[in-house]
This record gives sequence, structure tokens and C-alpha cells, in this order.
Amino acid sequence: MKFFDTHAHYYDERFAAESPVPVDALINTLMAGDVPYIINVGTSPVTSRMAIAQAAEHPGMYTAVGIHPTDCQKISDPDAALSEIEELIRDKNSKCVCLGEIGLDYHYDDTDREKQLYFFREQLSLAERLNIPVCIHDRDAHGDVMATVREFPGVRGVLHSYSGSAEDAVTYVRLGYKISFSGTLTFTNARKPRECAAVLPHDAVFIETDCPYLAPHPHRGTLNHSGNLIYTNAALAAAWGTSPEESAAVTLDNARRFFGI
Repeated sequence: MKFFDTHAHYYDERFAAESPVPVDALINTLMAGDVPYIINVGTSPVTSRMAIAQAAEHPGMYTAVGIHPTDCQKISDPDAALSEIEELIRDKNSKCVCLGEIGLDYHYDDTDREKQLYFFREQLSLAERLNIPVCIHDRDAHGDVMATVREFPGVRGVLHSYSGSAEDAVTYVRLGYKISFSGTLTFTNARKPRECAAVLPHDAVFIETDCPYLAPHPHRGTLNHSGNLIYTNAALAAAWGTSPEESAAVTLDNARRFFGI
């Protein structure tokens, strides 16, 4: 089986601190094995450049560049940051196939929601102008994410590490979006994601790691990496009532077509 990891953060400092081998050696091993394609996702201008630098060293690694709702809190010059993201997208050497990770995160009470909404809208507008898909982060902000996405009907994208309702997922698919499941699909208490996966059309689904975070069961709490997609894929196959070989092939093909790879 071959997998496409549609969302990873291999520049994250956890790899340097916790991986038993250098991160580039880990990526080489994974990509020579069962994971020929990975999207390395930035969360700010700085980490987007880090993602691009890593992707340049690995033929099957591509990038998403953008400003995460948590990272935007630290930005003092929004116009300059957004202009830098646009420059990175336009750079033919960036291997950028997606604008992200963008969205809303209301998990913490002290967050500036208006600033998050500003960055979200501006990046959706940029995606519409550049005709590039988006990767959306939605944490405890389901209503505002849906309402904001509806403001930009010309944009398509993917809801990453999906945690919303099956009803909303079906709506997103009707709006032209895809739904990506991470290791949370394998958690013993993850009834809602599995129910959601079961009702979606198979051509609307991706799988991801969000590594180094969200390691699947039975490795929950450890350093995550793309090799663990085998567990998420098995959970997806069970939700679909099909074989792991079929779900792996379908999700890989879905991602390749969507990102133009």
C-alpha cells in the first residue's frame, strides 16, 4: 500500500528533539517506502519558508504556505506578512500546491477572534485571486468557519484533521471542499469522526498525520510521522466497510488529483 500524507509539519522542533534519526533521514526512509507524497504545511511566513527549504530536498514533498490562526496573534504587520505569503505562493521554486494552514481557533479564551477572522478572510481572498486551494484549521469555531467559507464561493480546499459534524462535512463537500482525517480517527472515543467518514463520498476524503502531533492509536502520545498513516487508513477502511488496500488507493488518488500532482 502507498499513502499520501496531505498534512505534515516536518520542520517542527519536536523532530529534532525526539526523533531517533535526523529528520531528513526519516523523510527519505518514509518516501522510499509507503509514503511517496507528503505536503509540508507552514503556519507563518517563517515556518512556510522552513517547509519550502525541506521540500526542496525531497522530490515527493510539496508545500502549503499560510498563516495559522494562532500564529497570526504574534504578527504586528499583517500587510507585510500577507504579502510575503503571496510571494511564496508565486515563487515557482516553492513547490506550493495549497494556501494554508489558515482558519479559526477559538479553543483559548484569550485569543483575538477579530484578528483571526481578518487573516482568514484575507487569505481566502488571496486564494480566490490566485486560484489555489486552501487548507483550513477549525478548532472550536465550526459556525464561524462555515459562515466565512460561504463568503468565498469561488474557493475550494480541504478541512484538515476534521472534527466537525457529519452534517457540516456533507455541506462542505457540496461547496467543493474535501475532508481530511488524521490519527484522531483511530481514537477509542472518536465515534463522531468515524460516523462522518462513513457517510462521505469516497472521492471527497484524504488522510493525514498532522505530524509530529496526533499520533494514532496504538501510538497515541508519541512523536507522530507519516509511517503511522497505516493506522488511520485502517480505521478509514473499517468505516467504509472496504479493504485497507482500497482506501489507501482511493485517498492517494484523491489527493494527487486535487493538488495537481
